[in-house]
Amino acid sequence: MTQVVALIALVIFAVVMVIIGVRSTKRTTTIDGFLLGGRKMGAWMSAFAYGTTYFSAVIFIGYAGKIGWDIGFAGMWIGVGNAAIGCLLAWYILAKRTRNMTHNLSARTMPEFFAARYLSRGMKIYGAAIIFIFLMPYAASVYKGLGSFFGVIFPDISSVLFGLSSDHACMIIVAILTATYLILGGYVATARTDFVQGIIMIAGIIAMALAIVLHPTVGGLPAAVEKLNEVGPQFTSIFGGSGWNFLLINILLTSLGTWGLPQMVSKFYAIKDEAAIKRATIVSTGFALIIGAGAYFVGTFGRFFVEADANGLPVEGYDKIIPNMLTTALGGNLLGAILLSIILLLLLSASMSTLASIVLTSASAITVDLFGIFKPDMDKKRQMVYTRLLCMVFVLCSLIFAMADFAIIVSIMAYSWGIVSGCFVGPYIWGLYSRKVTKAGAWSGMIGGVLTVAIMAVHGMLTSPALTDGLYAAFKAASGNSPLYGVCALGVSILIVPIVSSFTRKYSDEHVSKVFSDVKV
Repeated sequence: MTQVVALIALVIFAVVMVIIGVRSTKRTTTIDGFLLGGRKMGAWMSAFAYGTTYFSAVIFIGYAGKIGWDIGFAGMWIGVGNAAIGCLLAWYILAKRTRNMTHNLSARTMPEFFAARYLSRGMKIYGAAIIFIFLMPYAASVYKGLGSFFGVIFPDISSVLFGLSSDHACMIIVAILTATYLILGGYVATARTDFVQGIIMIAGIIAMALAIVLHPTVGGLPAAVEKLNEVGPQFTSIFGGSGWNFLLINILLTSLGTWGLPQMVSKFYAIKDEAAIKRATIVSTGFALIIGAGAYFVGTFGRFFVEADANGLPVEGYDKIIPNMLTTALGGNLLGAILLSIILLLLLSASMSTLASIVLTSASAITVDLFGIFKPDMDKKRQMVYTRLLCMVFVLCSLIFAMADFAIIVSIMAYSWGIVSGCFVGPYIWGLYSRKVTKAGAWSGMIGGVLTVAIMAVHGMLTSPALTDGLYAAFKAASGNSPLYGVCALGVSILIVPIVSSFTRKYSDEHVSKVFSDVKV
């Protein structure tokens, strides 16, 4: 019964996504239309595009289950931080400045912004390379996050799909759907599908929370709090007991880290006016609070449905906590099958929206940023063809990495968020606000953020007990500290830019005036 209901829901969902892609093609005849929707996106579309890009299936399948298992209810602070810092402050501090300055500089991508803001072709090439190299493993993680839950819903799918495993079948479905509506409709299709997917995500997280809390195994929220307190007081502690430092690091990385991610920042480029920014700020903050806090809230109840081994860890690993919890709580009846289908669409929506933004950002890094340097006279129609083609290539490559489960790619996933954001966040923020920032200062931030992760990772490898088993084993072990590395990279990038700028050559008054001419102080 569950498989039949879920399959019907998937077919309806797929048809809707393709229709949206087809209907969006008329607004993608130019590269600006394809990448930014002609910079005419409204508040709700922009807010949901930002929010759905923020949260992928990784948060529900991996992070929520793990953090809920490790520290309990305090994990909800990560969702609160995502809403307050990653959305409210990000929109308030960055959105208007970004929109106005990128209009002024005719920048469509983050590398283009750096090239125009800092008069540096090398910065554009470097930024495009960082985006393309490190967003690909991040995209692969999006596929992997969804595969485990799909396998629980459709355990026998390999018998009808040429021997494909359930998780691989899921990855292929996500890839085909995402590539179809993205290639047809570009950013417009992405924003429209994000709006639909955002509504599904809200409905799904509410259904998930109610179904788990009201299940007899949990017995309601007061009973759950009492049971968790018996297991350990840290699971009901407001700040997670001794896990407060772990909590703080994850709040900073997943909240402040979004300020330097190009797939997030691009939403500010496309919004139509300042009035829409004000409305989008409220909408995206509310969305993030519901999805983020809701996911970590649900993850807390994993201990009621999943057994622990002798070491106190979930017997099938962290990634199986949420899938096993949901199938146990909702399996066996029509209502449960419907709720599971809604949750499946929640995870599918979260994955596809994030993947589409990553693909669009990465493809533009090649066609706009690199081709724009080495082939500046390229015909606009040909540029559009190459952009669509590269979208397909990026989807295919990230799919291959996810399905092949290359060991090195899996470990690089842990570093990708910190490297990309650590590279860009300092030069980006100071470039928006400071008239005194220099090219050397910007370069120091871009290089310093990446080096911070690299140096800390090497140190972690060399001091890891796993080094006796080889370099890769040490590299994999060091990836467990990647959130700390990422937070340090953010701090270095933000701090080093003004320090280096204070004693290096300034830009001319003419250039500074041009950059800030349309930016209200």
